[in-house]
Amino acid sequence: MLLTALVTLIGLRQGVRWALLHEMDQVLQEDIQEISLNTEQVSGDDFGVLEEYLNRKAAGHIQHGWYVRLIDQSGHVLLASAGAPDREDGPPLNIGATPQTSGRFRVAQHPARGHEAIRIQVGATLESVNNDLARIDRFVMLAVAVVLIVAPLLGYWLASRAARTVGEIIGAAARLRPDHIDDRLPVRGTGDELDQLARTINGLLDRIAAYLAEKRDFLANAAHELRSPLAAIRSSVEVALNEDRTRTEYQDLLIEIIDQGAALETLVNQLLLISESEAEQLKRDHETVAFDEVVRRSAEMFGGVADARGIRLNVQIAGNIHVSGSSHLLRQLVNNLIDNGIKYTPNDGRVDVTLAADAQREMAVLTVADTGIGISEQDVPKVFDRFYRADTSRTRMAESSGTGLGLSICQAVVAAHGGQIVCTSRPEQGTRFITTLPLVANVVEADVPATV
Repeated sequence: MLLTALVTLIGLRQGVRWALLHEMDQVLQEDIQEISLNTEQVSGDDFGVLEEYLNRKAAGHIQHGWYVRLIDQSGHVLLASAGAPDREDGPPLNIGATPQTSGRFRVAQHPARGHEAIRIQVGATLESVNNDLARIDRFVMLAVAVVLIVAPLLGYWLASRAARTVGEIIGAAARLRPDHIDDRLPVRGTGDELDQLARTINGLLDRIAAYLAEKRDFLANAAHELRSPLAAIRSSVEVALNEDRTRTEYQDLLIEIIDQGAALETLVNQLLLISESEAEQLKRDHETVAFDEVVRRSAEMFGGVADARGIRLNVQIAGNIHVSGSSHLLRQLVNNLIDNGIKYTPNDGRVDVTLAADAQREMAVLTVADTGIGISEQDVPKVFDRFYRADTSRTRMAESSGTGLGLSICQAVVAAHGGQIVCTSRPEQGTRFITTLPLVANVVEADVPATV
């Protein structure tokens, strides 16, 4: 920084010197033009008539050491104003060239009009320029001295301030614990890099806190869901051990235990799938899957359930549609969506399943829409949250409230396949889930509507 300031000050001095000399050169050249106009009026070589005029002009510029001389080809001075040097103090000057420095004078010369053998020489001392430059030199030295004194002090102050802020960051980081991450770094409001660092770290801490809170809720909800089937299994065993029972009664209790064990297995599998989605393991082992066949088989599997409840299951599949992914996960995706639609649709309702190819976007579009009671507007953004269940009126529509992980798994599967799933719903009108997945290029065949 000090070197930069010094170079800048030196450059400023040179720039001012050039500007002062340029201004002086312009004045000298203008004076030559004025005198040349007067010499044009002189007949012959009698330039003595200009002496009074030149002396008067020299007296008007005495503070600048101004002078003029008329010189013939042999270098003889024909006429000189007051204050003119007796001889040229410096190297020879070029006629017609730009003004030059000759000793302590700045001199310009040019042939006289009407007298080409005579040259006019006008000069002025450089004393005024040197005085201005001396003042600038004093300013430069003063500025350098100030920089030499202030720069270390300012640098020390800035370094201390930065070190104090960094120390606060280190102290806050040292206080953080997994069970206590409420501390945040102070933001001074200066807008500098340290403030940006503090905001960045605070944002990171906010995200970590939200993540840990989500994990705590997940574990609490998982424990609650696991406790119910385990409690049912334990109570069934206790009932069986209380007294002797008939073979039929023992069989009924064992069937109850098997059912609860199956529910427990389903929950554990769902939890494992959620864990794999977080570790991004769902993105592995992708292959080309006939998505239309996956949808058709899922619809056939749920057809009996829909008929038993008097629900019309309408399926429209437009052509052969292929996507890249895991057939097992895609089948689970479609099963969860159709099962969710049937579960929350009243008797005599309708569930529409539509699969089509959007050639413009190169996407397979799966739509599952039901005519159930719908979801309230405030609940729609939360339907993909883990263990989230909508309002009680919707929950009562289902024979079983489920684990609250089905739609969360759907979202994880769709994300792992590079797609998107959205939910739209209106109370008393039904719910619609629209899933888009990337098509496999050059595999989609002509649209041939199919109805299941």
